[in-house]
Amino acid sequence: MRALLVQHDHVTASGPVGDRLRERGFEIDEIMVVTEENFENPNVNFEFPDVSGYDLVVPMGAPWGAWDDGCIGNWLTPELEWVRSTIEADIPVLGICFGGQLIARALGGTVARGAQSEIGWKTIYSDDTSLVSNGPWFQFHYDQWTMPEGAVEIARNPIAPQAFTYGRSLAVQFHPELNSAILEGWLDQGGINEVIASGQNPEIMIAQTRDEEGRAAERTAALVDAFLERVAKLG
Repeated sequence: MRALLVQHDHVTASGPVGDRLRERGFEIDEIMVVTEENFENPNVNFEFPDVSGYDLVVPMGAPWGAWDDGCIGNWLTPELEWVRSTIEADIPVLGICFGGQLIARALGGTVARGAQSEIGWKTIYSDDTSLVSNGPWFQFHYDQWTMPEGAVEIARNPIAPQAFTYGRSLAVQFHPELNSAILEGWLDQGGINEVIASGQNPEIMIAQTRDEEGRAAERTAALVDAFLERVAKLG
């Protein structure tokens, strides 16, 4: 089986999500939308590939919101259409954070800046913990989606919706791919200022992540397995 992972920026690697897909026998291709040299001016043009040869598409996170047409509209608008057409072609999509927002908006829901940010390890409340556990999951976003018609919300917390299914696809607002190396990259790319602005200590956040990442990788593997078997029906 083949999976296409969409990396929207140069510091968001696939981490334990990619690891588990490879363990499940997937051949993985990765594309990057905004390269390092364009990071400060991310409104690039990008041509998304034909997905007909893939069994799974995984749009990953991004430091931007999937509502920000002014900042990234040159590629956000085409990607929304691309995600919608992928789902309509009955190719499963696993949307992670920004990728989950893409699914919501592409299918007719809305995405907007939320009233409150979520940064750090957070528990959620899941209706189906065998599919999406209560975590804790790492969060780094300022956004909130509304549900598209036909979607089934399966997890939330007091701040924002956290996961929904739509047919063979799954959207999550958190970061199952997160490990300490990825977090260090985010902090080095400017995220440290956002952590400090939220009243948190980045050094402690890194230490907590190093301590948590083994258990988090197990939760991610369970999420990927359940998604493949129960939602995408690729098990």
